[in-house]
Amino acid sequence: MKEYIKPLAILFGIIFISSAMMHLLSHSETLSEYVAKNSQSESQQASQSGQDEKNPDEDPAPEESPDESLSETAAAPEMSSTQEIPSVPETDPAAAGPEPETSPAGTAGSQPEAEDVTRSFYYEPLPDQVIKKITGVSYEENENISLEDLRYMHILHYNFDAEVTEGELICNKAIADDLLEIFYELYLSEYKIEKVRLIDEYGGDDTASMEDNNTSCFNYRVVDGTTSLSKHAYGLAIDINPFYNPYVVFQPDGDTYISPKGSEDYADRSTEFPYKINDEDLCYKLFMEHGFVWGGNWNSCKDYQHFQKTLN
Repeated sequence: MKEYIKPLAILFGIIFISSAMMHLLSHSETLSEYVAKNSQSESQQASQSGQDEKNPDEDPAPEESPDESLSETAAAPEMSSTQEIPSVPETDPAAAGPEPETSPAGTAGSQPEAEDVTRSFYYEPLPDQVIKKITGVSYEENENISLEDLRYMHILHYNFDAEVTEGELICNKAIADDLLEIFYELYLSEYKIEKVRLIDEYGGDDTASMEDNNTSCFNYRVVDGTTSLSKHAYGLAIDINPFYNPYVVFQPDGDTYISPKGSEDYADRSTEFPYKINDEDLCYKLFMEHGFVWGGNWNSCKDYQHFQKTLN
């Protein structure tokens, strides 16, 4: 009997161990189940961790615009694209005005900038080179007018080809402001004046200047056909486009004297022609506004080119 107990004990042991192993195996996981389970666990852990950190795939919160962040007072002001042309100076700009040789060029045909335009209209005491040029020509030593009483003036004007051209003249300082403003207004209106040159370019010869239709002011001379000093001798008179606006004298013998020679057709003011000065003309209106007298209103003669001013 004893000899069967040991084998039976071994057999029951094997059966017990086998039963236990079968129970364990019925509750175990396959490799694929283990991998799936662990993958799911890692995914859940990553999701849980993402709740504590910003998800890089999400769009960031919108930032404040730089323009919106500026206050109304800190924002840069908007610049205007237009500029107002400054008015013509009413006082002597000698201190600020450029010398004639350095003034901006208003070459015929060019369209100067607004700044150059205003700088090109100025007057000043006679520069040394101008005094040298006129002495012995349009000016001579006298007791009626001194060099200190005169002013050199530079302007721009439109010639008969509608080109912007430089002009220069000499006038009495008492009418310098008037002339500067008048010529500036004529320029803005594109009023046509053929030439504006110093009478000295014609050797001081008023007849030669008129025949060339030159607009001029100062010339120390007498009235044509008389011994009386002209208002031009004081720099208080100016002749505008003289060839088309001649000097006409009605003589006692019934004849009519017309100057300059060749302008006879323009003595008849009842006809229409270019550059005629009458009471409808802009040039006439501007000079009247500034207190000048027009020679076209005289009785014994008609000086249609001529404007003069009497000092009080």
